[in-house]
Amino acid sequence: MKKMMLFLLSCLCFSCAVNAVSVAGLPDAAKKPKCLIYPPLHVEVSGYGLITSTGAQTTVSWASSPGARTYTVYWSKTKGVTKKSNHIKAVSPYIHSGLVYGQAYYYRVSASDDFKESELSRQEVSSIAKVSTTVRRQIAPSAISIPTALRPFDISSFSACGYGLWSYKPGVPYTKRLDLMSSTYVSTAARNSVPLLHFFAMTDIHITDKESPAEAMFFGLTSSGIISAYSPAMLYTTHMLDGAVRAINGLHKEKPFDFGISLGDAANSTQYNELRWFIDVLDGKVIEPSSGKHAGADKWGYQKPYKAAGLDRQIPWYSTLGNHDHFWMGSFPRSSKTRSAAIGSKVLNIGDIFNSTLGTASTGYYMGAVDGRTEFGTPAGAGPVEMFASTPTVVADANRRELNRTEWMNEFRITSSSPTGHGFSTETIKAGFACYTFRPKEKAPVKVIVLDDTQADSDPSDGREGPDWGHGSLDKTRYDWLVKQLDDGQKAGVLMIIAAHIPIGVSEPGSPEGWSPLAYVTESALLAKLKTYPNLLMWIAGHRHLNTITPMPSPDPNRPELGFWVVETSSLREFPQEIRTFNIERNSDDTVSIYVTNVDPIVDDSLAAVGRANAIAASQIFNDWRTSPSNAELLKQLSPDMQSKIRNYANPRIR
Repeated sequence: MKKMMLFLLSCLCFSCAVNAVSVAGLPDAAKKPKCLIYPPLHVEVSGYGLITSTGAQTTVSWASSPGARTYTVYWSKTKGVTKKSNHIKAVSPYIHSGLVYGQAYYYRVSASDDFKESELSRQEVSSIAKVSTTVRRQIAPSAISIPTALRPFDISSFSACGYGLWSYKPGVPYTKRLDLMSSTYVSTAARNSVPLLHFFAMTDIHITDKESPAEAMFFGLTSSGIISAYSPAMLYTTHMLDGAVRAINGLHKEKPFDFGISLGDAANSTQYNELRWFIDVLDGKVIEPSSGKHAGADKWGYQKPYKAAGLDRQIPWYSTLGNHDHFWMGSFPRSSKTRSAAIGSKVLNIGDIFNSTLGTASTGYYMGAVDGRTEFGTPAGAGPVEMFASTPTVVADANRRELNRTEWMNEFRITSSSPTGHGFSTETIKAGFACYTFRPKEKAPVKVIVLDDTQADSDPSDGREGPDWGHGSLDKTRYDWLVKQLDDGQKAGVLMIIAAHIPIGVSEPGSPEGWSPLAYVTESALLAKLKTYPNLLMWIAGHRHLNTITPMPSPDPNRPELGFWVVETSSLREFPQEIRTFNIERNSDDTVSIYVTNVDPIVDDSLAAVGRANAIAASQIFNDWRTSPSNAELLKQLSPDMQSKIRNYANPRIR
């Protein structure tokens, strides 16, 4: 957990030496010099809901005040801490324990010498919410003592067999990464910083209509299947998103976010109702997480309607297009067959799409759907066609209709949160062009370039067997647009962040998650072009469901500023189900530090806790483990021109 630090506007001053004594050798108040002792220069308050045996706790720490012999911590549950408030003599750091979750605690600290107590320091606050970054603690799945041959949907047996259980273990501290810096750089020289930008990113939420007849559930119903086709976590995808939103809101109270962004794959398979659930959770609406006849909505938790918390209205949020948002299961173009199945009652019949060039035109297996009438969401209607006397059916629902790019983008205009469109304008929607830029803070020299790097709907297959539309790709129009935005940002003297769904430079070219061999620009050529822009800080992405950080070093050792970072964030569906926060600061040596932090959703007292347990059980059954949290301070060298410009942005504050 990163400490919240605020600079006190007190003068940096030393207290006078008090050495006047009376004839008797005792201090003489009448002869005491007219001078003051000053409060600590800065006070740090941290406490994101650290769980202890006595409740929550906050840590209050401060720098020494010259001449001080003792310190007093004053605190209150309301604003306006005075010397009449609760107080205690303490040394730094002071741990204030036994606190109540959901309660804000306000603190001020004074310093005293032998004669006088200083004024109080600036007031700091710690809101004790049930949220903790993975710097403080991380989720530790419990080991299975006696492995049992469970199927992924044997949910009723998970707990009894030791699946899906977890505890907490110590967190992952920040690792200082100097991969992009010159070999002569000394990081200890940087002591001061100025905050530039604070934002969060979430990705691959995969909101799933589990009762849809048109998804690919059959391919994940055995332990030898694939976790992305079926996971018991899909019963709680809206609940997990709600838990992430509540965590974000808690962190926002501690240190306000400038914005948030979703990096794609909001929906699992481009359905209208999946996307609406995503937007409506963020808008804080009542969520009906079921479809068709809404079977079990009056009985089973995973089906019951609930009121989402909603993202704090002070936080603007933006969105990025992912491959699952406009391709069937993120892997094949929508077809008349998948469109009809989505809004119809007959369960989709598809063949072995992993070993065929026919794609969704193949036949042989009914995909199945969750039966909402069952307590644990048991799948039904899935298996080889010959096992069924007739096609299995569900209750049809027009809200399951598939969306194309334009329709998907337009839904973001129907929202009660800001900004309207969440990045997509009426012009870009009309053109079906899911790229845009924005400046998060009016005066901060930072520009975000939101890039659609998914394949085009019209892309042909490359002729190989298996899913073929999940690659990264840019056509000429999008590539030219990206180059122009980078040129404009470099000329304007602003730092730049590319936000896209698919990362670059991290997968083998042509691999299922890698760069498309049919793209207008090759991955190597794109990387070479990006390394000509010294103001490019990083490329942030999702897609692979991993928490990884990859340096893209400069091709010229004498110009380290040409390197940039690729930062990926895990999915909210597969364990570890985390989001990321980014805190960008300017250092006193005119470098930039990017603090990247993984955060777990709040799951206490909600069905999201069941979603976490199911996700852990799925990883145990499939033996499919994604990367653990990766918290780091990423250093970036700036060009001489950018150093000069950014030096004038605010004044350094003592860290």
